[in-house]
Amino acid sequence: MSDSSKITAVKITDEAGRQNALKVLKVIYCNEKNWVGNEEKVFDSSDLTNPAVSWFLATQDGEPVGVLRVLYEPPLDLYKEYGFKKLGASIDVEECVKSLKIAEIGRFAVLPDRRGNILIVSMLMKQAVKDTIEHGFTHYITDIFEGEQHSPYLFHTRVMGFIPVATHDVGELNCPNRRITMILDLSDCYHRIKNSGSWIFRTLTADWPQEIIDKMEASVPLFRCPSKENK
Repeated sequence: MSDSSKITAVKITDEAGRQNALKVLKVIYCNEKNWVGNEEKVFDSSDLTNPAVSWFLATQDGEPVGVLRVLYEPPLDLYKEYGFKKLGASIDVEECVKSLKIAEIGRFAVLPDRRGNILIVSMLMKQAVKDTIEHGFTHYITDIFEGEQHSPYLFHTRVMGFIPVATHDVGELNCPNRRITMILDLSDCYHRIKNSGSWIFRTLTADWPQEIIDKMEASVPLFRCPSKENK
């Protein structure tokens, strides 16, 4: 926890921020994972002026160490083409995307030598969730790669409360692993981590405007994560 003062996360609003994000994406998406051939295709310059996209950059001692993206207009046509195979949860992915204020969160990347620092992840999520609530969205959808060595699956499910709802075999990135699609109710997440008394609640909500706190306090979850593990 002593490194918290050295780590910051901000929304990317200019080309300088984008270039720093591309440094992280190149290391992971191109060199390490080979998910894409060109990092420029992951974070196009047009995203900087697109109100439906938000990118976030984490730095440690001023150096870029992590990125995250929120997409406020999930690609409905692509979701239909994925051929979802439902898991045990009684949640219809396509219906959620159509009927809920649901945003896609992803393009998550932390430099290999900083992956053990959960504060980087927490600071990125803090800024992303705040931005998402300010946009009026209530849920997240994301894909993780099944069996991928550096999968954030456990953080997503145990800490944040994502619910695995379906699998599919194809996606935008060049990875042979099956995708697990997960959905998060932000209201459920807020109340779960608050009730857990975990430090992550204080980290995620620090410096949030009072109107956001009031909104989340009054919110009622639509989906509840069955997991009770909040560590």
